[in-house]
Amino acid sequence: MSDAIKLKRKGAILQVTLDRPKANAIDLITSRAMGEVFKDFRDDPELRVAIINTAGDKFFCAGWDLKAAADGDAVDGDYGVGGFAGLQELRGLNKPVICAVHGMAVGGGFELALSADLIYASANSSFALPEIYAGTLADAATIKLPKRIPYHVAMDLLYTGRWMDVQEAHKWGLVNEVLDDGDALMQRVWEVAELLASGPPLVFAAIKETAREAEGEQFQTTMNRITKRQLSTVDTLYGSEDGLEGFKAFAEKRAPVWKGK
Repeated sequence: MSDAIKLKRKGAILQVTLDRPKANAIDLITSRAMGEVFKDFRDDPELRVAIINTAGDKFFCAGWDLKAAADGDAVDGDYGVGGFAGLQELRGLNKPVICAVHGMAVGGGFELALSADLIYASANSSFALPEIYAGTLADAATIKLPKRIPYHVAMDLLYTGRWMDVQEAHKWGLVNEVLDDGDALMQRVWEVAELLASGPPLVFAAIKETAREAEGEQFQTTMNRITKRQLSTVDTLYGSEDGLEGFKAFAEKRAPVWKGK
């Protein structure tokens, strides 16, 4: 475990805090460590929701550690099992991940936020993809951003490298909610995490896998795969105890008890 990563486990929730002063930039060692953390989260049946946040007030994350790159970290080096920052390419992560952005999310830091399912941000937050100034490609953002916000807005951000403040991010639906400050942000994120942790994990897994698979498919193709139970999480859900629990609880006028099996 890297000293730059702090973990807090409460019930079925795992909070992962990146703490690398001054800007929470990510080098290869940190990225590999984050990948192991999120792989363990993925594989732990007792954990249902993850929160990713960072320490400090100015920077959420400055992205790739350029100082480490100058010292020999290759831009195409081994980022670890989950790709950059542990989340970007982690296969089979079918659990909700919430990102709490406080401060500037720059380059790979912006891409880290995009790797989450929900993004909450404090009022001092802002976003930018300045890779064009270094003559390089914001690869993950170039793939994801035009699918999350209007195409022309995404291309504006990618082409110009300009800053987008949190209110604009909220306007385009990139941020779920804007909170006054860091304390309010984390309080709200934990409220959402606890709500999700009490929900049906097999349904959430099926939602996440289906949404991910559908990004690269025609609507009817994905619908056919769901109907034929060709997505592993959907097949598991339909054959599970939880698959019947919601109906039973409704009929018996009680709260459902989700077992994840």
